[in-house]
Amino acid sequence: MLNVSTIGASGYSGAELAKLLANHPEFNLIGCYVSEQSLDKGKLLSDLYPEHAGLLDIQLAPLTEQAFVQIAAQSEYVCLCTDHKVSVSLAPKLLDLGLKVFDLSGGFRLADASQYQHFYGFEHPHQALLDEAQYGLAEWNAHAIKDAQLIAVAGCYPTAALNALKPLKNAGLLTDAQIIINAVSGVTGAGRKASLTTHFCEVSLSPYGLFNHRHGPEITQYLGHPVLFTPHLGNFSRGILETIYVQLKEGTTPHDVEAAFQCIADEPLIRLKGDKLPSIKGAANSPYVDIGWQQQDQQLIVVVAIDNLLKGAAGQALQCMNIASEFTPTLGLKG
Repeated sequence: MLNVSTIGASGYSGAELAKLLANHPEFNLIGCYVSEQSLDKGKLLSDLYPEHAGLLDIQLAPLTEQAFVQIAAQSEYVCLCTDHKVSVSLAPKLLDLGLKVFDLSGGFRLADASQYQHFYGFEHPHQALLDEAQYGLAEWNAHAIKDAQLIAVAGCYPTAALNALKPLKNAGLLTDAQIIINAVSGVTGAGRKASLTTHFCEVSLSPYGLFNHRHGPEITQYLGHPVLFTPHLGNFSRGILETIYVQLKEGTTPHDVEAAFQCIADEPLIRLKGDKLPSIKGAANSPYVDIGWQQQDQQLIVVVAIDNLLKGAAGQALQCMNIASEFTPTLGLKG
């Protein structure tokens, strides 16, 4: 058994990951931590999420200096389910303690530290760690994930977009035209802390982050192709649906598109649906990426659905941890 500690365990992604770890046959959830200022410290995780009573009766411990000593002594892996800026401050210390770090925030996803002020609102002080971090897009970067000490788990929107688009890019089917991505996520994607804009009763389907959402440069960086990404917040709890508009090279046939997607056809958490378009209902509460598409002349519309807390966060983190441990990548994610 490998011991795992989580930091930021009280949030939606943290609780989802704790549930997966508690049920995993090879990982032992050894500790769940929150900030010293958190109002949740001292509570049981199951007090916050009563649906997990009996499974997550784990006390949320404050992240004190003594806690770092305890984490280093007891854990092989640490998962950061924290704010981006918090992850950037914690990761160097945890790495110096010899721990393998899986960061679910965006703190180490972008390659260039200078982009962080514009897209994340803070100066990133660790270009060397950005150079060292490996991107946790499990289906596409398994070899690097296995050997890395710092894994930047892929963002939720990019996970959907990149799995849908990389087969087309790698097959050489794309023109140079910018790809348009319209995406909608459930409100759990905004985190657990209450605000008027994410309060469920106040949410009405609406776009946000036009032209400057942080997942735009992440998708562009790992696809190697310009995209215009527009996210929307929907009045449902969980799930992501993306509708992606792609201009194909002249002469590209439906057979060419079908053949391009075969590179991920055998991936156990990818479900190719062809012209049967995915839905949030079909993907929510599952670890899968559902991809469908339809073509008219050289215009291709790709539709992809995932669960934002599973494949978009905790499930992908667990998949990366399985890969790093040389377990079956889907262990603990599907029967």
